[in-house]
Amino acid sequence: MVKKGRIFAFFLIVAILAGVIGSTVMGIAKEIKLGLDLQGGFEILYKVEPAHDGDEINNEVLRATVSALNQRVNVLGVSEPNIRIEGEDRVRVQLAGVADQQTARELLATEASLTIRDVYDEVLVDGADLQQNGARATFNPDTNDPIVSLTLKDARQMEQISRDMLQRDPAENLLVMWLDFEEGVDSYAAEAMKADPKYLSAARVVEVIPGNTATITGSFTVDQTQFLAEVLNAGSLPVKLEEMYSNSVGASLGEQAMQKTVYAGFIGVALIFLYMLFYYRFMGVIAVITLTTYIYLVLLVFNWMNAVLTLPGIAALILGVGMAVDANIITYERIKEEIRSGKSVMSAFKAGSRRSLSTILDANITTILAAAVLFSYGTSSVQGFAVMLIVSILTSFVTAVYGSRLLLGLWINSRALNKKYRWFGVKEGEISEL
Repeated sequence: MVKKGRIFAFFLIVAILAGVIGSTVMGIAKEIKLGLDLQGGFEILYKVEPAHDGDEINNEVLRATVSALNQRVNVLGVSEPNIRIEGEDRVRVQLAGVADQQTARELLATEASLTIRDVYDEVLVDGADLQQNGARATFNPDTNDPIVSLTLKDARQMEQISRDMLQRDPAENLLVMWLDFEEGVDSYAAEAMKADPKYLSAARVVEVIPGNTATITGSFTVDQTQFLAEVLNAGSLPVKLEEMYSNSVGASLGEQAMQKTVYAGFIGVALIFLYMLFYYRFMGVIAVITLTTYIYLVLLVFNWMNAVLTLPGIAALILGVGMAVDANIITYERIKEEIRSGKSVMSAFKAGSRRSLSTILDANITTILAAAVLFSYGTSSVQGFAVMLIVSILTSFVTAVYGSRLLLGLWINSRALNKKYRWFGVKEGEISEL
C-alpha cells in the first residue's frame, strides 16, 4: 500500500525550498562582495623595507604599516579595501572599484608622515621624535579606560610642550595628531567643523608631563586605541614600500569577465542537470533539487562569511557542483548495482546508501586537505579559490548525502516506487534472477 503522507512531505519540502530560494537568492547574490577581477580595480604587492639603517621589519611594523595604508585608503573612498600581510616582509593591497589608479598608487607608496600640532597647525612633534614602537594601547590605571601611551626619545621635549600648552587659553590647549598633513591644504580650524575630521585625535593637556611618556585619552574603544597605536608606530618608523607586482583590471573588463563566467557556469550546470535526468531518471530529479539547494547554500554561507567572490571563486563553485554530482553518482550507482543483483528497491536503497558513504567521505576529505594546503601556502586569488572550494565541499556533503537520501527515502519508503526499476535507470532484463 502506498503511503501518500511521505509523498506529500516530499512535495511540501520541495515547495518550501523553491519558495525560499526563489524569494531570496537574488538578494543574496547582490549582497556578495565582488573581487577586483569582477568589478575592476587594482592590486599591488609591496615589499616592506626599513627607511633607516638599523631599523628592522617585524610583525608589529607590518601591522602598523597596514594600519597606515588603511588610513590612506579611506581618503580614496574605497568601501571594501583588502590590505593584508603576506610572509615576513610583504603587504598586499587590493582596491576594487578604484577609478583613479595612479593617484591611489602615489598615495600608498609615499612614506607615512605623523605629526602632532597645535591648533594653529604648528608642528610640535613628528614621527622621528617617537621611539621605535613607542606607542602602545593600554588602560588608565585609575579609571580602566582605554588609552594610548606615547614614549618620546627626548625626555625634556614633552615636558616643555605640556608646560607651553597649560599656559594657553583652554580653546588652544590641544595636541592635534595628524597623519599625512598637507601643508597649505589641511588645517585644524577647518577639520574641527566636520563630523569626521581628517586628524586622528585632539587631546587636551591637563598637567605638566614629566619624563618622556605621555598618554592620549578620550572616548576610545579598545580597538580604536589599538588602531591609533599602530598608526603612531607607523609614523614613528617610516618604511619604504617597493612595488614587486601589480595587476590592474578595468571596470568594463571586470564586468565582461563576470558575465562570461556566469554564462559559462550556467551552461556547465545545465549540462550536468540534463545528464543526471537522462541517465538516472527519477534519481536525477532528486539530484537536480539537491544541487540547486547546494548552489543556494554556498552563496548564502559565502555571504555570511563576508567573503569576496573572485573569478577563481566562481570556478571553485562550479567545481563544487562536480563534487556534489560525484557524491550523487556514487550513491545512485550503488543503488542500481543492488537492484541489478535482485534486491528490492527499499533494500537496494539502504545497502547502496550505506556502502557509498565511505567512498564519498574519502573523496571529500582528500580534496579538503588539498584546499587547506592551497589556502596555507597560496596567495590572493589562490586563497579565495581554496576558501570557496572548502565551503563548496562541506555544503555538497550535506546536500548530496543527507539531502538526497532524505528526499529519495521519502519516495522509497512510501512504496510508490516498488518494482518500478526503470525509474532508477535499470532495465528489467538487467536484474539477476538469483
